[in-house]
Amino acid sequence: MRCMSFFSVLNCRQLLSVIFGFKRKTPEQRQYFYFHKSEFMAKKKQTTASPRKDSSKRIVNEKSVAFLEQYINNPAPTGFEKSGQQLWLDYIRPHIDDYFVDTYGTAVGVINPDAPYKVVVEAHADEISWFVHYITSDGFIYLRRNGGSDHQIAPSMRVNIHTDKGIVKGVFGWPAIHVREPGKEESPSMKNLFLEVGATSKAEVEKMGIHVGCVCTFEDEFMIMNERYYLGRALDNRIGGFMIAEVARMLKEKKDKLPFGVYFTNSVQEEIGLRGAEMIAHRIKPDVAIVTDVCHDTQTPMMNKVVNGDLACGKGPVLSYGPAVQNNLLKHIITAADKNSIPFQRAAVSRSTGTDTDAFAYSNAGVASALISLPLRYMHTTVEMVHMKDVEHVIQLIYHSLKTIKNNQDWRYIK
Repeated sequence: MRCMSFFSVLNCRQLLSVIFGFKRKTPEQRQYFYFHKSEFMAKKKQTTASPRKDSSKRIVNEKSVAFLEQYINNPAPTGFEKSGQQLWLDYIRPHIDDYFVDTYGTAVGVINPDAPYKVVVEAHADEISWFVHYITSDGFIYLRRNGGSDHQIAPSMRVNIHTDKGIVKGVFGWPAIHVREPGKEESPSMKNLFLEVGATSKAEVEKMGIHVGCVCTFEDEFMIMNERYYLGRALDNRIGGFMIAEVARMLKEKKDKLPFGVYFTNSVQEEIGLRGAEMIAHRIKPDVAIVTDVCHDTQTPMMNKVVNGDLACGKGPVLSYGPAVQNNLLKHIITAADKNSIPFQRAAVSRSTGTDTDAFAYSNAGVASALISLPLRYMHTTVEMVHMKDVEHVIQLIYHSLKTIKNNQDWRYIK
């Protein structure tokens, strides 16, 4: 491979270290190779390819990925989002003018806080989890859901039980295949799922610091799969908080000046009924709300496209049509996508979106709201997957949609 400059030499060395040092690759190295491999190949062939369009320039950098990994790995179950919100605020703070946090923990970073016209860019911060509900006399623990935790994936999973004394390790126990009677096997349910912490009595469990009401989260952590996907638990919807923070970073680094206030909002308690968004919508009283959350990729086995639509990771953000989505704002976002060559997909929702979009749309006297979704595989499991390119495109789409909103823009259908 010929390298014609000092910078190119560094790039070549990085590429070689990625190729021949596979076992030592960090998420940042893998992402670097994924984002720059076409440039390396172009250097090798000495081609004169035309410059990329602006929409294809990469936004997420090594520092961004390091934050994302830390943010995903940090537990922030519904009702207990404090530590995750602190991480998010620490990351976004250099790119905003001010911030505030409400009583229940929703964090808001603000650009132009004195502007009367207000635009919310929102995601939610909480993750599904479990509550300790009942401790048996012989030391086993039964649970209640905190949000839409999936009982079917639980058997044999490792968990972190969060106590005042720190993390206690536990596992979801399950009878071995050898002792289950064929044809009469029980399916996992909230009636038979239990945790094992290696204790022999209720007193021993309590001595560990575990009590009724302790919250439990799955142990799995962030990784990059096949140089293409971000994978981990709680991508629903901590990846949304990450993306809106990247939009704030873009605005700051490009020195963009907007004529209105932008409220980057990381809401709590979405997983139990959009409660954080309901509260913060009444406090901010926005004129516009652009919400981002995840939706289902339907390309994997056992997915029904007739029921769930034809949506795919890697093909761009998903724009939803439904009563809560304000059509003029939706058209505005589609125009931004078209003008900046950002691919997108479409989805139709029945009645409500099931996201914080609904909370903002129907708050106050009605807020022009729209939903930009990120396709995700295996929702509410520990192996949720999103495509890197989709993440980039959601960030770009929110950014360009913001840039073209006019101060005091009137979204009404009839004027």
